[in-house]
Amino acid sequence: MPLPIGLIILLLGLYFLYKKSYFKSKIFICFSLIWIVLLSYEPISNRLLFPLENSYKDLKIIPKDVKYILVLGSSHTTNKSLSITSQLSTTALNRFIEAYRIYKNIPNAKLIFSGYGGKDVTAHAFMQKELALDLKIDNENILTLSTPKDTTEEAVSVKNLIKGEKFIVVTSASHMPRVMKIFKKLRLNAIPAPTNHLAKDKGQIFSRPSGYNLYKSELAFHEYLGTLWEKLKDSID
Repeated sequence: MPLPIGLIILLLGLYFLYKKSYFKSKIFICFSLIWIVLLSYEPISNRLLFPLENSYKDLKIIPKDVKYILVLGSSHTTNKSLSITSQLSTTALNRFIEAYRIYKNIPNAKLIFSGYGGKDVTAHAFMQKELALDLKIDNENILTLSTPKDTTEEAVSVKNLIKGEKFIVVTSASHMPRVMKIFKKLRLNAIPAPTNHLAKDKGQIFSRPSGYNLYKSELAFHEYLGTLWEKLKDSID
């Protein structure tokens, strides 16, 4: 990830400084600063993320012949003193809202929420279900997959659940290319519905570095590395 890589390079620079190897120290320290600044700069972070987020178009025309809407897992923090919307991450909320928008336009559709709890005591699928129930969605229209730990496991679980039926999959726009690659490999009949776009343009030239832009770079790195990992697994198989 961008920030840990930058800090490791900085530590190497400090190590060479300690060893009084000043030339190497200057190279590593300068490179670490340039690395962090560039990946925190909007035109750089947006250009890394933009191709991923624009691989699939938004689902503006909603098909009426689909019975299932799959919402892929994200993150949350269980804290019963907070409302359910505060316990879910912004990414999770954006995915839910897009799925809810689609659900309201399809008669008799069923929502499928996926995701395990990770280090949290509650599975992510159950957190999303709680929000759905709060919004008066019928319990009989909600299905949960609470054990999948990653996208591949989610794909296998939904295949076992609905077999070869057509469904809509909702996830972050940056995540969608990897999702569709995995789903197509398993011959799932998925219709992409990307949401949570962060790089809405290619970035403003006159902008300052920020932690938010570094976060966008991190998302891009995560997805590019994930895609590379899928290719490596395919070649091994």
